[in-house]
Amino acid sequence: MWLSPFLPFLLYLVVGAAAGAVDIELVSRTEDEDLERCLNDAVGGDKDRAQFPDEALYQLRDVKPLNLDIPVTPAAVTYPKTTEEVAEVVRCAVKYRRKVQARSGGHSYANYCLGGAGSTAVVVDLGHFQKFEIDRASWIATMGAGTLLENSEKRLHENGNRIISQGVAPQVGLGGHASIGGLGPLGRQLGAAADQVVEVEVVLANSTVLRATKDENKDVFFAVLGAGASFAIITEYKFQTSPEPGEMVRYTYNVTTGDAKTLAKTFKAWNKLVSNPDLSWKFASTLTILDRTININGIYFGPRSEFDSLNIEAQLPSGPKLELFIMDDVIGKIGQTLEDIGLHLSGSQASFYAKSLAFTPSTLMNDKAIDALFEYLEKSRKDALLWFVIFDLSGGYINTVPRDERAYPHRNVLYFMQSYAITLGRVGQTTRDFLNGINRLIVDNVPGVGGAYAGYVDPFLENAQQEYWGPNLGRLEKIKAEIDKDDVFHNPQSVRPATP
Repeated sequence: MWLSPFLPFLLYLVVGAAAGAVDIELVSRTEDEDLERCLNDAVGGDKDRAQFPDEALYQLRDVKPLNLDIPVTPAAVTYPKTTEEVAEVVRCAVKYRRKVQARSGGHSYANYCLGGAGSTAVVVDLGHFQKFEIDRASWIATMGAGTLLENSEKRLHENGNRIISQGVAPQVGLGGHASIGGLGPLGRQLGAAADQVVEVEVVLANSTVLRATKDENKDVFFAVLGAGASFAIITEYKFQTSPEPGEMVRYTYNVTTGDAKTLAKTFKAWNKLVSNPDLSWKFASTLTILDRTININGIYFGPRSEFDSLNIEAQLPSGPKLELFIMDDVIGKIGQTLEDIGLHLSGSQASFYAKSLAFTPSTLMNDKAIDALFEYLEKSRKDALLWFVIFDLSGGYINTVPRDERAYPHRNVLYFMQSYAITLGRVGQTTRDFLNGINRLIVDNVPGVGGAYAGYVDPFLENAQQEYWGPNLGRLEKIKAEIDKDDVFHNPQSVRPATP
């Protein structure tokens, strides 16, 4: 019986020290009550803006984990309206020895915006931070960190037809997106979302509120643009925006064969196409593998005449037709193809597992790896309701930004792989083994390949901090020791303070 080693201790509590046991319980409960009072005061006494686990709808209404495979019950979910209130929430959490994590859209694959598995962190929900202003002289836009990507896109469009580089899932929050790097179709032209940030307002672990730029509070600016969840709560961003593209061409190319050799042939053609060092930065592309299917889609951010000069169709295997759609605005269109094939993990709760891998020009998929991948996908067990593997073109302007300007480290990556498996109920070992097998097969066949994007969280990733932040990790650990030595801003794979 599993209780047997503890029976003497339990008898002591029940018989010999009942009063003492009650005292221990009361002390613990009193501290929880003190934390609740402190957090209620921090948000101006508005009890609707500080919620706790004893509330009947706490999990459904306030916690709302994206990944149902990872249970988490934070100590509190708070909804501050001002930066000063955020600072007071952080002060309370520190006083009562709780970790802190911010949530802007709640799109963390491992629920890290809630603190991660088993966490009892204090969550700072930034939904009220919706500020929007744009300076029409400099075209710098100020946006609150709680803004969702669909709203940032709309507000920029309605205020001067401007744009920033951002991802395709509309319900992702700007705060998490830009603080982790921020990949998207326009990245090859404009850089990652973090690359367009010129200033941030942040709350530090000691509740100090400060502004940071490349010249002022430089270490904070560096750290929060790529590893933000480890260092501070960003409440406001200033972005250098760009004009919206004019005419654009959206394209799709589908292979539905079930034949591993044909699928491999298609992948090899795409691999050759995107690895051309002279490929236009206006060309964005994603290759998605589903069961016996490949979908190649993307946008050319330029006119049809320029797209035609690339002669894309001639570089792909004959048979399937390259379908083209001409667009003259980007609102709601950038993520449309992924939406069409049902692959948006935007705001929907589900049980899933995901992994990623980064490929540089010297570690691209080779023919041996490609053949082995499609044979593996055809023959392996999945036990998943839905699975898919995405290869997403990066590079371009992103790779011109010096690595020491932002914590986002992947400045030599040409494309990323993301693999997903969605299940009914908890994710089983067979499904995890399936995705792990994809990465293992590629690592075995592509010498030197490695690295992972921190936005595609894998809670089972070994050496996660090194994989996510690579050559920037050492500097990040030193900054962490300087501004958050007690590791207040913490999740299971966040940057840890350097040891003396």
